[in-house]
Amino acid sequence: QVQLVESGGGLVQAGESLTLSCVVSGRIFSDRAMGWFRQASGKEREFVAGIDRSGGTYYANSVSGRFTISRNNDKKTVSLQMNSLKPDDTAVYVCAQTRRVAFFATHDYLADQKSYAAWGQGTQVTVAS
Repeated sequence: QVQLVESGGGLVQAGESLTLSCVVSGRIFSDRAMGWFRQASGKEREFVAGIDRSGGTYYANSVSGRFTISRNNDKKTVSLQMNSLKPDDTAVYVCAQTRRVAFFATHDYLADQKSYAAWGQGTQVTVAS
């Protein structure tokens, strides 16, 4: 019965920063990995960043060095700090939780959409230029 709710999206100018948050309901948050995906208009959903239970992080090449994913197990939240935003970052960003426990996860596992069993409704991020 896990539910994920994203927030923090909005309209920003190129070069600015934005932080997205995802709140997870339930008591299974601490043992599972979390991920952020995004889907631009007219394109397929793609992997952005993932974090396992131990805190290990993985990023898509397109956002590496600009985005930072983090988690707070006590607050049951996962965040995505986005810096130096570009127009190509414009998309609906979605938070997701893996279907099984993942204290240590590989990049391939976190980047695979089939690894996730719960998804949020998404929050719109628009970067103007």
